[in-house]
Amino acid sequence: MSAQEESSGSDEPVYKDHNLHVVWFVTLMAVLGSSSVTPAFPEVRQAFGVSAGQVGLLITVFTLPGVFLTSVAGGLSDRFGRRKILVPSLFLFGIAGGVCALAPSFELLLGLRAIQGVGAAALGAMNVTVIGDLFSGQDRTAALGYNSSVLSVGTASYPAIGGALAMFGWYYPFALPLLAIPIGFLVLFSLYNPEPHNEQSIKEYVGNIWEHVKDRRVAGIFIGNLVTFVILFGALITYLPTVMYERFGVGPLVIGIIIASASLTTALTSTQIGRLTDRFSETVLIRMSFVLYAVALILVPFVTVVWMLLVSTVIFGVAQSLNLPNSFSLLNEAAPDENRGAFMALNSTILRIGQTLGPLFMSAAAIPLGLDGAYLMTAVLAAAMFLVALVLIR
Repeated sequence: MSAQEESSGSDEPVYKDHNLHVVWFVTLMAVLGSSSVTPAFPEVRQAFGVSAGQVGLLITVFTLPGVFLTSVAGGLSDRFGRRKILVPSLFLFGIAGGVCALAPSFELLLGLRAIQGVGAAALGAMNVTVIGDLFSGQDRTAALGYNSSVLSVGTASYPAIGGALAMFGWYYPFALPLLAIPIGFLVLFSLYNPEPHNEQSIKEYVGNIWEHVKDRRVAGIFIGNLVTFVILFGALITYLPTVMYERFGVGPLVIGIIIASASLTTALTSTQIGRLTDRFSETVLIRMSFVLYAVALILVPFVTVVWMLLVSTVIFGVAQSLNLPNSFSLLNEAAPDENRGAFMALNSTILRIGQTLGPLFMSAAAIPLGLDGAYLMTAVLAAAMFLVALVLIR
């Protein structure tokens, strides 16, 4: 019996599956590279004498390699297997990331972040791809929901951990990726995944993927994921620390706690996705999420006390829990089994583009409008995506 058959046919709860536990470690690394270091950005600015716009490049150069390499990694994993891509990626991510903590200049730090981004390119795609390999039907949806909760626990805890470490020096949060090295060995020796055996020609391979990608609902989900990550990495992860620092003068620990509240909310509410999908369709929940994003973003310019930002971040976290697990579930359902690696890698590439564009979008909007205006502009973007979802995601 295949691993997938065992996983989906067993009476044992999905969350007890050993392979899923290994995937969770990969998921935790996939979100480590950004969320753990942003609370240290004020200290990085002071240490190297750079502007808010320049420090935002630490996110951009990290995510940019994934725009070009994630789909390549997904295609290679369909051909040669998941572990042969995952293990070297984890090692490169961990080594380059750890060396960032020793960077003597901002320029070298940017270069090391770019190399770390090469290693990170495969991680965010391979975790959901392996879940698609291992599980089917309702077990797959449940596994993706649990994985989303784990992801959210990581994005909730990393800002607080990074903020606490940054109190002792800007470089300490940048050493956290060293954890990826032992995880690489764990994947190598402990992940039992049904590796694909794809013998399609390149023309057949690309054609099969295209037949599925051009479906209207799939295209709508891709667009929605792009907008989601523009909002997430622009308004929340990159520039909300700047808002808190410049408007309220708070330190990295408070910054980390407030940003972490969004992901903690996502982690808690994602556990209820199964119950919600019993009452509402995945498409309805995705549409609802963009309304909540808009509400959360509109509130930011009007906050007068730093802790009032928790209202905005909690609403944002609920939106994330309604959006991402359902989007990934619908995409895994649409993905062809023999091309799942490339299909999900294409989605991950779109997420990387969103991560890269997010800080640039906020920076460009802030030039004529200021940061408050940039948040209102991002709220308009979320509202526009709600209208797009009404038309495409049915």
